[in-house]
Amino acid sequence: MPSNRYLSIWENGAFFEERPQWKGEGTAEAVIIGAGITGILTAHMLKKKGIDCILLESGRTASGQTRHTTAKITSLHGLMYDQLIKDFGKEKASLYASANEEAISQYASLIKDNGISCHFEKLPAYVYSTDDLLSIEREVEAAKECGILASFTDKTSLPFPVKGAVRFPEQAQFHPLEFLSVLAKSLTIYENSRVIGIEKDTVITKEGKVKAKHIILTSHYPFLITPGYYFARMHQERSYCLALKTPYSLDGTYKEDKKDGYSFRRFEDMLILGGGGHRTGENKTGGQYDSLRTYAKQYFPEAEEKYSWSAQDCQTLDGVPYIGQFSDQTPNWYIATGFHKWGMTTSMVAANLLSDMITGKENPYEQVFTPQRFKLTASITSLLDETKHSAVGLVLKKLKPVPQDLSAINPGSGRVIELEGEKVGIYKTKENQIFAVDPKCTHLGCQLEWNEEEETWDCPCHGSRFNYDGTLLDEPAGEPITRREFHEESPEAETIL
Repeated sequence: MPSNRYLSIWENGAFFEERPQWKGEGTAEAVIIGAGITGILTAHMLKKKGIDCILLESGRTASGQTRHTTAKITSLHGLMYDQLIKDFGKEKASLYASANEEAISQYASLIKDNGISCHFEKLPAYVYSTDDLLSIEREVEAAKECGILASFTDKTSLPFPVKGAVRFPEQAQFHPLEFLSVLAKSLTIYENSRVIGIEKDTVITKEGKVKAKHIILTSHYPFLITPGYYFARMHQERSYCLALKTPYSLDGTYKEDKKDGYSFRRFEDMLILGGGGHRTGENKTGGQYDSLRTYAKQYFPEAEEKYSWSAQDCQTLDGVPYIGQFSDQTPNWYIATGFHKWGMTTSMVAANLLSDMITGKENPYEQVFTPQRFKLTASITSLLDETKHSAVGLVLKKLKPVPQDLSAINPGSGRVIELEGEKVGIYKTKENQIFAVDPKCTHLGCQLEWNEEEETWDCPCHGSRFNYDGTLLDEPAGEPITRREFHEESPEAETIL
């Protein structure tokens, strides 16, 4: 087991100066909620266009999902262009392609113009399949129709044969925290300033209020239930990464054409191997990291594991991010969310689009990413699936019988059990220390599930996550779950202590 367990490769040596907490009342032209890559890029773009803004961050700067990326900057987002043309038509699919291709170029320009040293490198990106040649060939043709210089190949630098791969030239990769640490210096950021509500033109934190002309939510998953109802239009998924010290060389970035497929890229003397994806709240048995280690041993037997970490990504109903006006009822609120696993590129798309909207500049990409869209053919199946998961989490799991004895929980594990007529989430350490919590998500009340991989309580409805002691880890929940009293002298405790 590496010493850097659950620490991403980007966090080693990354430095952001500490910022003050927002307290009291004040005003700003624009307030951005969330100081990750989307928030920082948007603030940078607005500042260039003459709009001063402040960023409110619940933790430290860039302390959320930005630290957990594989940091690929690409318009090759899986095999999606063929489907985009079917769902939205060639025109909008081409606009999607153009928006992301422009984002790559803008990263290159921004990094050069500001002299940022962040391991930025241009290289091709590939999506490969080991068993489906037809899908690869269709995607190549679809991407070409959308204006991308895509090509087919069955020759890769992977350590195994493939049926075929889509190749996009002139894509990129970088070190996201090195990039942001420079960009953030000139911005006004308040840390440890969690936003708990918005009322018309006023953003409310636990310690104060900010009145603003424009309010922009870039906090990964919107914490507001209404308006917008984003909880019914998205879900969250987790995936896992290992950083392996190995001389094995790659000529680009790679992603397998499977929902839980593998991902590859190089960084300095290490290979970043990703995979093991699943919906948040559906990892009772764990084993995702071990599966990656088994895979790594098969294909990179001499590699030495240095880091292991996980990421969480928002998935929209139709596969396209929500970027634009938050809702019809709130013309001065804006949103950027649902980036799937491609947040580096689409965060730049969002920054450009939102800064144009706020400054009144027409942007052709607004029609593609608008959150007010609903394409029935693209969304109905996913909408029904989201409804099903919410029903299971809110109702069916609460009715399902659970064990009534602590002996059902092995040391080093957790699960929901019933004690004295109430459901309780119990985590039992390997030393038999007990942590008890109320297993009800503070977002909408779904029953939480134990994540064996990361020793967390995860919400299968909307993806909120809590540490084993109840501490909030991931939104949309805004509060921790309640710790429950548990005494070692109780009859239940005597079964193990």
